[in-house]
Amino acid sequence: MDNLKEKTAKGLFWGALNNGSTQVLNLLFGICLGQLLSPPEYGIVGVLTIFTAVAGCLQASGFTQGLINMKSPTANDYNSVFWFNISASIVLYATLFLCAPLIAQFFKQPCLVEVSRVVFLSLPLSAVGIVYNAYLIKNMMNREIAILAFWALSLSGVCGILMAYLGFSYWSLVCQQLVYIIVLNIGRLYYVKWRPSLHIDFGPVRRMFNFCVKLLITNIINTLNQHLLTFFFGNKFTIQTVGNYSQANKWNSMAHSTISNTIGQIVQPVLVSVSEEGNRKLHVFRKLLRFTAFLSFPAMFGLALVAKEFILLTIGDKWADCVVLLQILCISGAFFPLHVLYHNMVIAQGKSNYYLWCNVAQIIAQVAAFFLLYKQGIITVVSAYSALNVLWLFVWQVIAGRMIGLRLFGMLRDIVPFMLIALLVMLATYFVTSAVESLVLTLLLRIVIAALLYALVMKLSHAKIMDECIMFLRRKG
Repeated sequence: MDNLKEKTAKGLFWGALNNGSTQVLNLLFGICLGQLLSPPEYGIVGVLTIFTAVAGCLQASGFTQGLINMKSPTANDYNSVFWFNISASIVLYATLFLCAPLIAQFFKQPCLVEVSRVVFLSLPLSAVGIVYNAYLIKNMMNREIAILAFWALSLSGVCGILMAYLGFSYWSLVCQQLVYIIVLNIGRLYYVKWRPSLHIDFGPVRRMFNFCVKLLITNIINTLNQHLLTFFFGNKFTIQTVGNYSQANKWNSMAHSTISNTIGQIVQPVLVSVSEEGNRKLHVFRKLLRFTAFLSFPAMFGLALVAKEFILLTIGDKWADCVVLLQILCISGAFFPLHVLYHNMVIAQGKSNYYLWCNVAQIIAQVAAFFLLYKQGIITVVSAYSALNVLWLFVWQVIAGRMIGLRLFGMLRDIVPFMLIALLVMLATYFVTSAVESLVLTLLLRIVIAALLYALVMKLSHAKIMDECIMFLRRKG
């Protein structure tokens, strides 16, 4: 128990360090690129995101999670999945290359023919590193993952900014994506000593297929869920609107993914290790649930609080229209890390069918909401999308109750106190600072006051999660 606790704590520490530094770099590079590029330029690359994301799911095919879910994957297992990914990526790239004119026609942007064909090169490039990444996650090599993310983001960000400064417009975003993947792959090859062999045996792929195909379909659905609005906006609204939404969604995703990725790197390996121990499994999951809520609600509600000042000060008035969208997205963004926790619990239980059908139902609900509401405007659509994501947590809770015995009252008791405290802290901070006119001063005061108030309330309420975090950090120091 103590060994698992220590490994989990170390995994969370390096995961937090990785995602924290990642988002700081994303923040800096995002500000620079936001200053140099316009909403339509962001929109051009933004509408392609759904294609690369879905194609990425297809080439990985759920086998990455399948490898992580195995107790002791062999070299032959890794080799089988590696060559499957390479083969799938080549087929997918050829298909999307031929579809480029149709994509350009759908979005009414002729330049997308050339742009998409270059962007889609990310598929064969990323296919090389998928299995290596699975190896790193399976062995909880979070320190190495953090180092790789830092260098990949740094080099790709500098490349993107330099190209934008030299006037390469949306091509700077394309180049940034490709450089990021290339640097990651080089680093993964350095840290993981395993190498593929030419003895190709697809037997392991066939044995994992039944489990992984459900994960594949679900991953595609999750990807559609994340990029659905960008895709439909690209057809129903102007490219300017797509750019504003892409910018808002980018900052929202950066914030909640900092927590989601920190949790996601350790949840599945930890829960797999206690999969046969019912009471211990429930105890571990609830502790992770409280830790996630402790971080997620103040972070996302805090971003909503300072959204206006942050956007206007960093990337300028030309992005003012994305402020309201960002604030709405932050509400549902606070619940995304909790969704990730439930997703990993279901996968660790080997119940990919539950994972599949729950996500199918969610995407159907979101598509229906879009077509019912898009004529009411972008704010109405984004609000409905956010509300659905919040409410869907209760669907996952029903599944968790059946699998590990987590009751609704127990879940609410774990997360509601953190949610209410974070909400009250942000409201109090807003009223205290509402009379301040300076954007810079308002931003700084709101960050400092909200952080101090939240920490104070946690301390006075004797929140055990906070005390354990402080103790761990003191030991690391």
